[in-house]
Amino acid sequence: MGAESPLASNQVFSYVSGVRVNAEKVVVIGQGYVGLPLAVRAVEAGFEVVGLDVDADRIKRLASGESFVEDIPTDRLGRALSSGRYRPTTEYADAEGFDVCVITVPTPLRDGTPDLSYVEQAGIHIGPYVRPGATVVLESTTYPGTTEELLRPLLETASGLRAPGDFHLGYSPERIDPGNPTWRLENTPKVVSGMDADALERVDGFYRRIVARTVPVSSTRVAELTKLIENTFRQVNLGLINELTMLSHGLGIDVWQAIDAAETKPFGFMPFRPGPGVGGHCLPIDPCYLSWQVKRRLGRQFRFIELANDVNHEMPEHVTRRVMAGLNRSGRAVSGARLLLLGLAYKKNTGDMRDSPAADVARRLCALGADVRAAEPYAEEHQIPAGVLVVPLTEREVDAADAVVVTTDHDVFDYDMVSRRARYVFDARNRCAGPAVERL
Repeated sequence: MGAESPLASNQVFSYVSGVRVNAEKVVVIGQGYVGLPLAVRAVEAGFEVVGLDVDADRIKRLASGESFVEDIPTDRLGRALSSGRYRPTTEYADAEGFDVCVITVPTPLRDGTPDLSYVEQAGIHIGPYVRPGATVVLESTTYPGTTEELLRPLLETASGLRAPGDFHLGYSPERIDPGNPTWRLENTPKVVSGMDADALERVDGFYRRIVARTVPVSSTRVAELTKLIENTFRQVNLGLINELTMLSHGLGIDVWQAIDAAETKPFGFMPFRPGPGVGGHCLPIDPCYLSWQVKRRLGRQFRFIELANDVNHEMPEHVTRRVMAGLNRSGRAVSGARLLLLGLAYKKNTGDMRDSPAADVARRLCALGADVRAAEPYAEEHQIPAGVLVVPLTEREVDAADAVVVTTDHDVFDYDMVSRRARYVFDARNRCAGPAVERL
C-alpha cells in the first residue's frame, strides 16, 4: 500500500469464487466540486458509477451532459455518460448492490456548530443497501471521531450489519483544489484509512485504482485530523499575513514587496499573500470543526484558530473601508458612486461562490448605497449577490466607474487596460500597476 499505481486501467472487475463478473459498482453521494470529479475519474478507471445527489436540478443537468464544475469539462462528462457506466440519479434505490460507496456531502457550520445533517442523511439512506463485504468511505471534512462515532452507528442500524466484521468503513479526506491545472484528483496524494486492517486494505485498494499515490494512516481519526491540519495551516498563515497587511498599510510599508523579498529565502519560509478574506467550503469552516471539537472534548480554546478567524473575517470590512477612503480622497462619497468589482468568486478562475469574501465586499458596498457592478465570467446568475449588476469587463465600463476594485483575480481580465483607463483602482490581489492604483 502507498506505492505508485498505474492510472491506465480500463477494466476493473469483482471476483466471486475466482470467477470474473461485472465491473465493480461504486456509489458517490454528492455530485458537487468533490463528488463529480471523483465519480468521473472512477468511470475512467473502469468502475460502474452511480452519482447520487438530492438536488434534482443538478442531476438533470448532469444527465443532459452539462457540467457546472470547472474541473470537469463538458466533453469529459460526455465521455463518462457515453460509456454507459455513469448514472446520475436522485434515487437511493439505484445504489443497490454497490461494492464501494463514497460520501462527499457538505458539512457546513450553523451558528458556529458543525452541521452534520447531510452526513447523517446519507448514512441513513445508504444504510439499507450496505451488504456484507461492502466498503463505505467518508470524504466530507469533519472533526475527528465522526466516521466511527456518528456514521458507523447509522450504517449499522440501517443495515443490521457491523463494522468492522460485516462491512468495511473508512475515511479519506478530499483534497480537491478547484481550478488548479497542476494538482488534480488523480495526481494528488490521497490519505486513506480504515477502522481495521481489512478496511484499510479495501479503501486503499479502491483509491489506488483512481489516484497515482495513496498515503495510508493508522486510523480514521488520524485521517480526519490530517485534513483539519492542512486547512488550519492555511487559515492561520493567511490570518497572519492579512493582519500584517493591515498593519503595514498604517506604517506606510509595501507588504507585497516585503513578501516577494522574503520568498527568496530558500529554506524556512513559505509565502502567503493577502486578499479580501478567505472563502470556499474549507478555510472559513474546517478549522472551526477542530476548534469546536477541542472545546467540546477538552474544555479549551484553540487560540490560533480563533484569532485567525477573527482577522480573516475582518478583511472584507477592511477592504470596504479602504475603498471608501480612496473615494473620499477624490471628493466622491461611496453612496451613489459607480463601482466596478472584478471577480466575485472566492478564488480565481472558478465560479465557486461559497463563502466568497469578494461577494461579502459587494454586499457591504451595496448596503452603503453604491451602484455596484461586477465582472464575473464564471459564476452562475442565481449566485450573484442581490443588487449587483453583472457586466462584461470593457473599456466603457472601466471609464464609467468611479472606482474599480480587484476582488478576485481571474486570469481572463485585462489588468493592463484597467490600470491605464481607470480613475481609481483598489487592488486587493496585486494585479494592477500605475499611478491610479492603490494596493491592499
